[in-house]
Amino acid sequence: MKGRGATVNTNNPYNKQLYASDHIEGLDEEFLVDEKTEYLLEFPKKVVNKVLSADIPIEYSLNPYQGCEHGCIYCYARNTHQYWGFSAGLDFERKIIAKPDAPKLLEEALNKKAWEVKPISLSGNTDCYQPAEKKFKITRSILEVLNRYRHPVGIITKNQLILRDLDLLKELAADNLIQVFISITSLNDDLRRKLEPRTASASRRLNVLETLSKNNIPCGVMIAPVIPGINSHEIPEIMKAAANAGAKDAGYQIVRLNGAIGEIFTKWINEYFPDSAEKVLHQIESLHGGSLNDSRINTRMKGEGKIAESIKQLFTASKRKYMPGKDRFEINLNAFKRPGQMSLF
Repeated sequence: MKGRGATVNTNNPYNKQLYASDHIEGLDEEFLVDEKTEYLLEFPKKVVNKVLSADIPIEYSLNPYQGCEHGCIYCYARNTHQYWGFSAGLDFERKIIAKPDAPKLLEEALNKKAWEVKPISLSGNTDCYQPAEKKFKITRSILEVLNRYRHPVGIITKNQLILRDLDLLKELAADNLIQVFISITSLNDDLRRKLEPRTASASRRLNVLETLSKNNIPCGVMIAPVIPGINSHEIPEIMKAAANAGAKDAGYQIVRLNGAIGEIFTKWINEYFPDSAEKVLHQIESLHGGSLNDSRINTRMKGEGKIAESIKQLFTASKRKYMPGKDRFEINLNAFKRPGQMSLF
């Protein structure tokens, strides 16, 4: 399906029933397939989530959207779409859940006496600047709240739409209240279109880094996921290009294909890279103890074994070469104040 990453709608294990078209020849007409994106509204009681995983270095996450039209084939967030009654496959890309009350709920959380000031990550799940943001502008409203309260925030995105909010980012950066990571998986746009069909090109993402850097907004590059045999060899060039664009920090994560993502990715790679599919899948398995799945804390993100070690060494050497002596950014936790109040610190 043009512009989509997944080629199937995988079965949702939480659903007791599903529609199937096993015998199309017996139908008067085929099931209708709507290729358009559908936006659904959700009104939760809270939107700020405490992150408890020991290997995820963030305190809070806030996700304005569930599902993501970017359609990244490897996205770990696909599995969470099943909790909403949808498939991790095409539904994840076509049925986007927006939370229009997120800014109001955030402000309610910040006004609680027990609130502990720690960076809030936008987003810990799906991209807060995905195409839906252009329509709903929830992320911008969230940044407006954070700016009023002088509250620290971290952003990771692969969409150039973030530059729309440059005014707010600059105000937050003035007090060291923000750090932005731009995710770059490949500099090869042909590969990027296969892996991430509705994302900004690599050149546009590098332009985002350059613009952020020129405006004194601390920024880095996240090379994720690293897939052996697909993009692992690009680590040095991505690091070099990002450093030249002004990135001051870098990180990486190894691909892991938990739950339905294993089926989705396997179908995808056999379609786009049939000659190397088996080899790549075996290499991914070697990173995770012989399985495509890996939920082990402190292992799942970086992998294990010889291939994982060689990727780590390549990343470390590249960072040392292209980002030597870069100081780790320290986010400011002492500027927080509720509107109408003096600083609490």
